Amino acid sequence: MTPKINYQLELDKTLQGITQAGLRPRLLLHACCAPCSSYVLEYLHDYFDITVFYYNPNISPEAEYRKRVSEITRLIRQMCPNVAFMEGKYEPQRFYEMARGLENEPERGERCLKCYRLRLSESANAAKTVNADYFTTTLSISPQKDSQVLNSIGREVSEQYGVPYLFSDFKKRGGTKRSIELSQKFSLYRQDYCGCVFSKKEREAAKKAASENNR
Repeated sequence: MTPKINYQLELDKTLQGITQAGLRPRLLLHACCAPCSSYVLEYLHDYFDITVFYYNPNISPEAEYRKRVSEITRLIRQMCPNVAFMEGKYEPQRFYEMARGLENEPERGERCLKCYRLRLSESANAAKTVNADYFTTTLSISPQKDSQVLNSIGREVSEQYGVPYLFSDFKKRGGTKRSIELSQKFSLYRQDYCGCVFSKKEREAAKKAASENNR
């Protein structure tokens, strides 16, 4: 069994090296939503020149996608106005093609892994386009996301595109709790499902089951 890597310590080492060298690298930060981005931006903006990259073709319906774009741009304006924003294409058909045959996979199953890879690959490509020194994602702040898996995919995509991946596990050291506090401070919209139609269906089924059990 492969031993787990402490990706918070990996991030500590990278940040320490950056600080000691007197550098301020360019970071392309893939963002899944405003609440998850809040703590990550607070944490990293002293070390990097950040471009937030919003690429999430999994989000459905389009009204939900637009709402999340609006919230993250508002957060940036109010919290970190020096941070740049870059919106990727909204191409849900690409997500559905990726998910074909995996529609009934549970949350965190093979469909999710392919979705992570899709979004991280697009982020690496964007990072290469804007000459970023690193790229990473806010996804690891969620307790529902496996940082071992995310960072492993990040490593593979990094090698493919030739852009260093910033290893991290943003849920560590109270990151998730802090994101909730910042969400309250900035009155951010917090969704109760990952974003795709499959996660919404699973969430609604769980809520229905819980309601029936409480009768």
